[in-house]
Amino acid sequence: FADRAEWLADDAFVDVPVARLTSREYIAELASRVDRERTLDDLFAYGSVTPENAQENAGGGTSHLSVVDSSGMAVACTETINLIGGSLVAVPGFGFLMNNEMDDFTTVPGAPNAFGLRQSDRNLPEPGKRPLSSMAPTIVLRDGRVVMVSGASGGPRIISGTSQVVLNSLLFEMKPEHGVEAPRVHHQWTPDRLLFEPSTETRALRRAMRRFGHSVGETATVGMVQAITVDEDGRKHAASDPRKGGRPAGH
Repeated sequence: FADRAEWLADDAFVDVPVARLTSREYIAELASRVDRERTLDDLFAYGSVTPENAQENAGGGTSHLSVVDSSGMAVACTETINLIGGSLVAVPGFGFLMNNEMDDFTTVPGAPNAFGLRQSDRNLPEPGKRPLSSMAPTIVLRDGRVVMVSGASGGPRIISGTSQVVLNSLLFEMKPEHGVEAPRVHHQWTPDRLLFEPSTETRALRRAMRRFGHSVGETATVGMVQAITVDEDGRKHAASDPRKGGRPAGH
């Protein structure tokens, strides 16, 4: 999230160093900063953007849809009006709400947005420019074949929720329903707080994180994730996050 704040913006307007940020060398450099005995209390250790005292917002104006058809074609679609009610302006005669996505820009330099995210001047608004979003519609391929489709709603917690469900399914080989239901954690650099979903499974981990110096809190949800995995034989397994009362559907 620190690199997101410092470097990311519309790549049609700024140079985003994707190759460097995803290189093994840079990942090794980040890993070398990790102290296994305690957390770093200096937020500048993670990035040069000035950290701000901010409050988080879990969002409420976003939905995600994951689809795979019988031929293996896949769609991961996330749509949003940003905050609940968006701009609170409805289009006369049509009844749909306009979004307030302008808040995803760095609208006030040096200040956090509605989600508590501090972003750099690279993300300042300009005509025709796309704001920096947390939406993360994801399609995972293996040898050109779709093996997973995922995505979420939930503001910046989309990133944490989607990545953890993908890891649960592909790395830890959990069934999608178990991978989606499993408790999740979230930290977005600022505010400097490690959030856990309420679960008896994470009590020991929360105690350990406090011993390491983390400021630990609890949150109702870390994103609401919709996921589909596809076996080698083409069999599909779908899960819709119970945190949002969802159910998968097949036709």
